[in-house]
Amino acid sequence: MRYEKGRKDASRGRIMEVAAERFRSDGIAASGLATIMSDAGLTNGAFYPHFQSKAELVRESVAAALDTQSQQMQELLASGGPEMAIGAYLSAAHRDNPDKGCASAALLPEIARQPPEARQVYTERFLSLVSQVSATLPPGKDPEGVALGVFATLIGALQLARAVEGTELSDRILSAGADAARTLIQQR
Repeated sequence: MRYEKGRKDASRGRIMEVAAERFRSDGIAASGLATIMSDAGLTNGAFYPHFQSKAELVRESVAAALDTQSQQMQELLASGGPEMAIGAYLSAAHRDNPDKGCASAALLPEIARQPPEARQVYTERFLSLVSQVSATLPPGKDPEGVALGVFATLIGALQLARAVEGTELSDRILSAGADAARTLIQQR
């Protein structure tokens, strides 16, 4: 049976989209292929024509999630600069929707345990995000170093805000993280 042109690409894209959301919400280790394929509306047997292994799916879906984040970051930086990007990143909406949010904040401990190929892809995408932010900073001592510090602050604050019990404390952590990121940018 022949399928219309583009169906395989669409299926692969759907698997990656579902996997990226599932990985961010439940974690890589806790996300089974059967659940991902079911959520994608496909059978388990449909996985292997697209990916050789779960490790390949992890690598590709995390890369795609970071590419999407990079595009969103570019739009935020273009429309409102680093201030708007900080506000969007450390928002209650981002905190409350990890499945649609930053792959770094959701997955860093698990990414650190992935094979070198996945970590290399993550590193390349992360450095692209750092370059985007550092390009918006005025020339100074070390714009890339400032951008690295901002990302460390943002990611850590978001992880803490998601981990604590109680919205009031979580909101305070988001606010303190945003203030710290702004201070880093101003001190450059």
